[in-house]
Amino acid sequence: MTTTRTTCPYCGVGCGVLATPQPDGTVAISGDPDHPANYGRLCSKGSALGETLSLDGRLLYPEVKGQRSSWDDALDLVATTFSRAIDEHGPDSVAFYGSGQLLTEDYYVANKLMKGFIGSGNMDTNSRLCMASSVAGHKRAFGSDTVPGNYEDLELSDLVVLVGSNLGWCHPVLYQRIVKAKAERPDMRVVLIDPRRTVSADIADLHLAVQSDGDSALFVGLLGYLDSNGITAPGFVADHTSGVEAALLVAEDWPVSRVASATGLSEKSVELFYTWFGKTEKVVTIYSQGVNQSSSGTDKVNAIINCHLLTGRMGRPGMGPFSVTGQPNAMGGREVGGLANMLAAHMDFTPEAIERVGRFWGSDSVASKPGFKAVELFSAMARGEIKAIWIMATNPVDSMPEADAVRAALATCPFVVVSDMSGRTDTGIVAHVRLPAAGWGEKDGTVTNSERRISRQRPFLALPGEVRPDWWIIKEVGKRMGFAQVFDYATPAQIFAEHVALSAFENDGSRDFDLSGLLGADYATLPPTQWPVRNKPAARMFGDGRFFTRDRRARFVPVLPPPPFVPAPGSFILNTGRVRDHWHTMTRTGKTARLSAHYAEPFVEIHPDDAEALNIRRATLVRLSNRHGSAVVRALVTDRQRRGHLFVPMHWTDHFASNGRVDALVTAKVDPHSHQPALKMALAHAEPFYTRMHGFFVARTRPLLSGLDYWATAEAPGGMRGEIAMTSEPTNWDAWIRAAFELPTDANLISLHDAHSGRRNVALIEDGRLVFALYLSPDPVLVSRQWAVGLLAAESITGSAVLAGRPGADMPDSGAIVCSCFSVGINTITAAVIAKGCTTVEAVGAYTKAGTNCGSCRAEIRGIIDAHRLQAAE
Repeated sequence: MTTTRTTCPYCGVGCGVLATPQPDGTVAISGDPDHPANYGRLCSKGSALGETLSLDGRLLYPEVKGQRSSWDDALDLVATTFSRAIDEHGPDSVAFYGSGQLLTEDYYVANKLMKGFIGSGNMDTNSRLCMASSVAGHKRAFGSDTVPGNYEDLELSDLVVLVGSNLGWCHPVLYQRIVKAKAERPDMRVVLIDPRRTVSADIADLHLAVQSDGDSALFVGLLGYLDSNGITAPGFVADHTSGVEAALLVAEDWPVSRVASATGLSEKSVELFYTWFGKTEKVVTIYSQGVNQSSSGTDKVNAIINCHLLTGRMGRPGMGPFSVTGQPNAMGGREVGGLANMLAAHMDFTPEAIERVGRFWGSDSVASKPGFKAVELFSAMARGEIKAIWIMATNPVDSMPEADAVRAALATCPFVVVSDMSGRTDTGIVAHVRLPAAGWGEKDGTVTNSERRISRQRPFLALPGEVRPDWWIIKEVGKRMGFAQVFDYATPAQIFAEHVALSAFENDGSRDFDLSGLLGADYATLPPTQWPVRNKPAARMFGDGRFFTRDRRARFVPVLPPPPFVPAPGSFILNTGRVRDHWHTMTRTGKTARLSAHYAEPFVEIHPDDAEALNIRRATLVRLSNRHGSAVVRALVTDRQRRGHLFVPMHWTDHFASNGRVDALVTAKVDPHSHQPALKMALAHAEPFYTRMHGFFVARTRPLLSGLDYWATAEAPGGMRGEIAMTSEPTNWDAWIRAAFELPTDANLISLHDAHSGRRNVALIEDGRLVFALYLSPDPVLVSRQWAVGLLAAESITGSAVLAGRPGADMPDSGAIVCSCFSVGINTITAAVIAKGCTTVEAVGAYTKAGTNCGSCRAEIRGIIDAHRLQAAE
């Protein structure tokens, strides 16, 4: 049982993980106490990694047109088809579309093949959807895509400003580092700037619920406030920056009153935020997708950076702008040129860089210009300009804006290759060739997290079936395309060494990305290391006031805030994002029942007043629609959502729900500088989705659900769970149930039917074990989901207990899951508050363990305590 030090494959925090295979084939997972990103902490997703490693749903063999193929035949087909398209239509007729799930070594080989030898810039990635605006803002201000600070700064700061970042759910380990620091230093303040009152508001001293895209006005106004009140660093500005006059000229027109009007905030709250920012030297501004995923995202980034430049709060402990990325290797992809507007090693498409990279790679075919960015790429495909595409480790049919149009474009593309670990993605379905790629636990390489820290992902599982690493697949295609000599890699260590050498090649300090200090390093034992690494790793950048522009000065960027966005009457502003326990399109997290227990179906957050106006009741179904597409989701009526706004998670696909692909509704509008789509601000109509019957089921195997008006499924211990709904009832319920659950005609079903209410409960029990139970009602089913799910694992049950639809004294109902790490439900926590007198989150944790691991459920626990505090005192 050897323990392997590796790195989590989820968000950009880049947590260290200890993985220990067990004799029974499972893998024990714990946080690495020595890794500087997490010091042993893991979030709910990271803690459940061992539960996602089954081969269920894995793509294990190459396939051509849906039929199993040999590697040689599949790779030959890919190579010859790409080569033919290039010969007939030119290099820009082919494209690669990658992912932050790729390791740096995979990315490097893919980028080298496309930009170095095919000779096209058409290598982009789903990181375009994540942090491209941050890249563009960094480059405009610093001359390079450089994150100045590190995670320690979050703990050292006296004011943490969270902008468009639900850190508590999307980056829980960083959030808990701030929680701990605030507990130790109560004077530390946190400001949350977000239209939604997310769980991150739990520690906020001030929540600024700005109107969508109001961030620019807020920070442009802050710049003017700082200048007019003399809160500047004149020496730093004069010696190390340029362009301040133009930026301030715009900011002068944004007094507090105008900012309040543009943001929907009160003047008092704006003034309070400005006062705190002005009087506090150690300020870290953390921003994420709420800033980046906007049609003005780059300007938002620069508006934030401007305020830090004006006050000289840059490159020193406890201060600076801080972009937290969404994917595990979004930054590693940036390092090697994974974005279509980057070349390699943080070099751009300048004549000097093109010549330099060409000499290093030994190629006279290096791409001379940027290629198609993500949205442009699929638009070009729809026009017939892309003849062959290779999609690696991502699922654009679900994650791209106007996702239905992306699916249609792929359907018309003459040749689509998908390399992935999953055999059931919505993108893989439309592929001509599917190549089985290694997954986490099998991969060997490096990733770079949000603080520029390179960490190793090490394998601890054998490659199953005929699965191969991404870098191997790509280099084999490169060899078959005639580039054998420069793609003759035998190990990822060789690729990393070449990546290091390119970063150092003719780098006299004029380029930020420099790994020269790792030349000759032992790849196998490489510790987590921050770049740049010259003589030694650099924890922070720009402390010397020198940047990577031509004159080595940082640039202020004048930002003109966009006008307030006012949706047309009858439409809502639709915001998409993540939930706590799921990741992207759930190809990994969807395999574990524990992570589906918190939210098991797609939902829409809607304000109570909006819900009442539309006759949308709690837990009923809602149809969202616009000219691009539609979705049917469950109503979550909550006042944490602004009026006129909706929030829907982006995780659900056609594998998990009948119509939950919310990105089908998102308009493919992009930021003009970064070309990142505005995934946070689409327009949609909302209306009740009326049905005759709702249902909830638990079953050992997945039933046949096609043809139902609504369904959503999730893993459960010992089987499946699911929600269904119908707009009309079957004429013969018994026949429908037997067909749906694939039962023989002699199966002895038990049932309970209340003709007055229309409720119907049906089940099958064999040898004392539940095969399935189905609960039907004209209204949303009131059965406790966790109790019903627990029936699948029960050793012996009675029909009366199942049909009753509620637990008896011998099977207590824990209620809806609040803490996924320890599967603690709301009823258990409520009992701890009322019966045991637990009136603090810490007391509840001591009694139930809830909230004692990743801590991302602590806000919900506090809400439960507050709701029952009076009962506890009686």
